[in-house]
Amino acid sequence: MLHGRGTLSVAGALAVVCLLLVGPSAPSGTPSSRPLPAEAVRHVVPNRVMTWNICNPCGRDNADRAAEIARYAPQVIGMQEACVRDVERIRWYLSTLYGLVYHVEYGTVLRDWSRCGGVPWSPGAFGQAVLSAAPMTDPVRVEYPDGGSEDRGYLAVTTTVGGRSVRVFDTHLAQRRQETVRAGQVGVLAAAVARHDRAVVLGDFNAVADAPELAPMWALAADADPRCRPSTPGNCEPTTDWQSRFDYVFLKGVAPLAHRVHPTRYSDHHLLYADLTTA
Repeated sequence: MLHGRGTLSVAGALAVVCLLLVGPSAPSGTPSSRPLPAEAVRHVVPNRVMTWNICNPCGRDNADRAAEIARYAPQVIGMQEACVRDVERIRWYLSTLYGLVYHVEYGTVLRDWSRCGGVPWSPGAFGQAVLSAAPMTDPVRVEYPDGGSEDRGYLAVTTTVGGRSVRVFDTHLAQRRQETVRAGQVGVLAAAVARHDRAVVLGDFNAVADAPELAPMWALAADADPRCRPSTPGNCEPTTDWQSRFDYVFLKGVAPLAHRVHPTRYSDHHLLYADLTTA
């Protein structure tokens, strides 16, 4: 009996350690604990797309991230610096607390325990994620040949925006002061975008509008903000805490109706969304 109790005690201790390392399998909280923001959209907006670098590791609460998304309820969301575990929690909150149900595709470029948790021998996946209220098809995941100081890539899917089929790209380019690396990455991305008549390119480009490395994108597409152009970079509303425009919604064969930059304390990047017409 003593041996049996000792074995149970050891097993119990190991279970606690594993729970601390891995974390709970489902988020805590109840729907009543997170009321819908007063200004929130009540249903998914079918022609709205959003890009957001959610910042990892930043120690932010995924319930708060979900609440920010629920304010605008876009049809499609492109996330960068996204850990799979965080995205799954965000989706759970969006569905359970707000009734917003999203499909998901991941563009994992690395596995990183320090960023995404998990256990050292099975770290969490990190990269891009696309959430879509409509099903997604033909996912393509590309890791850039040169990621710079950290692996980078893009994820592409086909889904429905405003009732029309659109190819959606979600990318995160190399960090600041790596202009040459970003130029190579933009070349890879632009070649893929050029193959589609209608495309929406979401992401953190880590470059201001008039940066030379973004020229191939501007040659193919326009930003959702008609005032933001490489010839008029001063008109581009900042999307980061350091007052730079790094995040874009590039449109090819799609026209913008409206856009908004929403500063948030839950990331060092702001939410950027655009309402589109695909007719």
